Amino acid sequence: MTNSRSRFLLLAGLALGWTSCQPPKSEQASIEDSLQIQLPQFRLVETDTFHFNNFVDCNMAEVWVGDTLRIFPGKYGEDPVWGYARDLKFASGANADEVFSTPAEQYIAPTLPKNAPVGQPGLHGAVWFETVYQDQRDTTGRTLYAIYHNENYPETLPFNPQTGEGYKDKDWPLGLTDRITPAAVPRIGVMKSTDGGWNWENKGLFLEDKNERMILKPHNTSKTFAGGVGDPSAVAVGDYLYLFYGEYGYPGKYDPATYSAETEWSGQCISIARIKLDDLDDPQGKGMRWDGKGFNAPWDGVGQPVSSLQIPRSEDGGPASSPTGGFHWGPSVSWNTHLECWVMLMGKVEGQSWVGDELYISFNPHRELGEGNNSQAWSKPQLLLKKPGHVLWYPSLQPLNSPEDIAAKNTSLKLGKRARLFFKYSDLGKYMSEYIVEFEKPIPSQNP
Repeated sequence: MTNSRSRFLLLAGLALGWTSCQPPKSEQASIEDSLQIQLPQFRLVETDTFHFNNFVDCNMAEVWVGDTLRIFPGKYGEDPVWGYARDLKFASGANADEVFSTPAEQYIAPTLPKNAPVGQPGLHGAVWFETVYQDQRDTTGRTLYAIYHNENYPETLPFNPQTGEGYKDKDWPLGLTDRITPAAVPRIGVMKSTDGGWNWENKGLFLEDKNERMILKPHNTSKTFAGGVGDPSAVAVGDYLYLFYGEYGYPGKYDPATYSAETEWSGQCISIARIKLDDLDDPQGKGMRWDGKGFNAPWDGVGQPVSSLQIPRSEDGGPASSPTGGFHWGPSVSWNTHLECWVMLMGKVEGQSWVGDELYISFNPHRELGEGNNSQAWSKPQLLLKKPGHVLWYPSLQPLNSPEDIAAKNTSLKLGKRARLFFKYSDLGKYMSEYIVEFEKPIPSQNP
C-alpha cells in the first residue's frame, strides 16, 4: 500500500511528532521507577486505508510456512446465541500486503475437530485462533500450535458436579446482543497442526475459570462476559510459551451477599500465564498463572493481573461486570527487533457491550520474561489512537511488504522499526489499517 499523505497525527492533544511513552514522573508506576529506564518513542503516520477483505473478530493469528505467510482469522463452532460459525479459514501469500488483500472467496477452510455432544468430553462452544506458535524443532515449519479463545454458555457446557466444569444456569447475566440472550464465558485452549494449518487436532485447555468465579445477577450488568479468561496473545521465550490474556472472573468465590466491586476490580485486567513448550501436546492442568510473586497459581486458579496495566479506581477504573467499564483488554504482544523490547497494544472498555473509542500501547524492555518480575514490568499504557464516536477492538501491529520484513519473516509477533496498525471498527464491522506506527529508541537522559 502506498503512503500518499505521509502526515503525522496529533495524538490526543499532544504535540505533533514523536511521542514518548514515558508518563510524567508523578504518574509512573513503581515498577518503572525501579527499572530506571527511558522508554521508546512512537508516532503514527497516516496512510491510504488498507481494507482487510474478510471477517475478523479476534487477534490475527499468522505464521510463515516456508516462504508463505499464512493467516487464520474467523470463528468456528457451535454458538446458540449467534449461530453455528464456519468462518475460521486461512489465506496465504508471499508478503503481508498480499495475504491481507486476499478476497474472502479465496480463503480455505481447514479441517477442524467437531464439537462434542453436550455432556461428553471434547470441544464445546466456538473457537477463534488468536496466536500461532511454530514448533522450532520441526525444520519444515509445518508443526503449528494455535492458541484459541473458546466461548461457552450454560446450554453448551452445563455444570458437571463431578468435574467442576461448566456453568449453572441460575441468575445468569445478559450478553452482548440487543435481544434477551445469555452472556458467554471464554476459556483458552490449544490445537495442533502438523501440515502447516490444513488439519487441526484439539489438544485441550490452557486456562479456564470455574463456575464459582462467575459474576452473576444482580451485579453483572456489563453485557460482556459472565467471567472467564480470553482474548489472548502468546509469545515463546526460552522453554515456555507466555500467555497474555483478559481476566474477567471474580478473584475468588462469587457470593452476592459479600460481593465487592473493589475486590472484583483488583483481580481483573490483563494477566499473564505460561506453559512449557513441551506440554503443548497435553496442556490441560500444565499452565501456571502469575500470583504476584511468580508463576505459581494453577491453570484454573486465581492469579494476579499486571498492576501497571490496571486503570486505577481514581482514574475511573472499574470491574468487568460494571456498566461503566474502566479496564484494558485484548492484548496483542510483539517483540520489536529495532527497539529490543516487547510492545503491547490493547483496547479500553468504557461502558456496556465493550464500548470504547481508544487504543493504548505499553512497553517492556526485558527479553527474558521468566526472570524475576520481568513479565510484569510493563509501562503504564499510553494513548495510541482515539476515534470519537466509534468502537475500537483488536488492535495489532502487522508487518509491511518491505524487503526487510519479508527477509526477516516478520509477523504480528516479531516486528521492526515500522509496522502497520490494524484494528476493528466494531460499530462498522470493518477490520482495516489507516496508519503505520514508527518507533524510535529512547532519547538518552540528559540528567547527570
